Amino acid sequence: MKRKRITAKKLKIGIAAAFMIFSFSSVSAQQQVSLQEAIKQALQNKAEAKKAALQVKKAEYKIDEAKAGALPQISVAGGVSYNPIIQETVVEIMGQRNIFKMGQPWNSSISATLNQALFDQRVFIGLKAAKSTREFYVLNSQLTNEQIIVNVATAYYNVFVQEENLKTLETSYKNTEKVRNIIKSLVDNGLAKPIDLDRTNVQLTNIASNKQKLINGVELAKNSLKFYMGVPIDSPIELEEKSIEPRPELIAGQINLDNRSEIKVLRKQMELLQFNKKATEAFLYPTVSLQANYGWYGMGTKFPWFNGINNGVNWSDAASIGLNVNIPIFTGGATKSKIQQAEIDIQDLNQDIENTQLSLNLDYKNAATNMENALINIQSMKDNVALAEKVQANTQSNYQYGLATLTDLLDTDNSLTEAKQNYANALLDYKQAEIQLMKARGELNTLQNP
Repeated sequence: MKRKRITAKKLKIGIAAAFMIFSFSSVSAQQQVSLQEAIKQALQNKAEAKKAALQVKKAEYKIDEAKAGALPQISVAGGVSYNPIIQETVVEIMGQRNIFKMGQPWNSSISATLNQALFDQRVFIGLKAAKSTREFYVLNSQLTNEQIIVNVATAYYNVFVQEENLKTLETSYKNTEKVRNIIKSLVDNGLAKPIDLDRTNVQLTNIASNKQKLINGVELAKNSLKFYMGVPIDSPIELEEKSIEPRPELIAGQINLDNRSEIKVLRKQMELLQFNKKATEAFLYPTVSLQANYGWYGMGTKFPWFNGINNGVNWSDAASIGLNVNIPIFTGGATKSKIQQAEIDIQDLNQDIENTQLSLNLDYKNAATNMENALINIQSMKDNVALAEKVQANTQSNYQYGLATLTDLLDTDNSLTEAKQNYANALLDYKQAEIQLMKARGELNTLQNP
């Protein structure tokens, strides 16, 4: 009987040792993806980023279009016509009526016209507006990229935390499986009760069920990340192994709203509206342009092209140079109404800027508060993990000497697993708060090049 007690005691020590072994799942040989690489791929692949880049390129062509208005406009026109019936006119000369034909059966003309704007406010304002339009699309592209960065970073850390939770459950499953095997051996040798084996099997089944849920959760989270990265969903990815380090220093300091892309976009939009108002006012100013024309005309009884005077076709040229001045006098008040409408658009945008500033200030305050709470929660969950580990170690020690039951031992393992998962979730809450705070401070680009 004494021998059986000694053997059972040794087996209990073996069970406790099994719980102290932590092993993680092997990492696949797939290429690991860092957050910076994920963001880089997203900015290259996502449709939103590509469309924003196309708008910038389109703005370049708008600048070329505006420049064209200040350059000479040259056109060439030509044509040939045949008159089967030529109009006749009657001219009285010295009391005698004479009938003359007005023209020739064949007529041809080739002319070149040049127009050069010398003074046109609309052209010069349009050129300035085109340059501002390009700057607007560049800023809008930056705003689009920032949203992509937020989506990618949030999805990235969601996968990261889900994988950490999965590792915790895998460790718990392996430890519980080892204990189950030891208890089964004890039951087979009549040294343990079958109910202890049943309890361990129930524990193992529950862990396996939660593990499968997390495996699915990791896969879904990875699919979301791949979508935000703009890569095929079937592409295998593995995250770079890197720990999350809280940065409480981000809370310190003040923000400058002028650094926010949202404000920059609105101010550039204000600049465009002011140009629109000036362009409308330009309709009140006179315009001056130079026009030059040169033409070559042929008339005769035969098809003019490739024929000259010897074949009955006469060719002659003509040229003219003129100055056109257009002075608006009265437009019925239409221009004034358009100017007033443009001014209202400016005032309306001013309201949007003020409201956006208030909203961004609110976002910053909320992000800072959320991050402070997240930091407190991280420390609390970290202390809780340390306490759960201590409780588990004490319970294992007590179990070795018969001072704790198997139920107590399994409960402490559950508590430690839950504490580690809560800590991982607290890290996720922190990273989400950190991303929002960096966005509120206009510092998201540092995620690309930390």
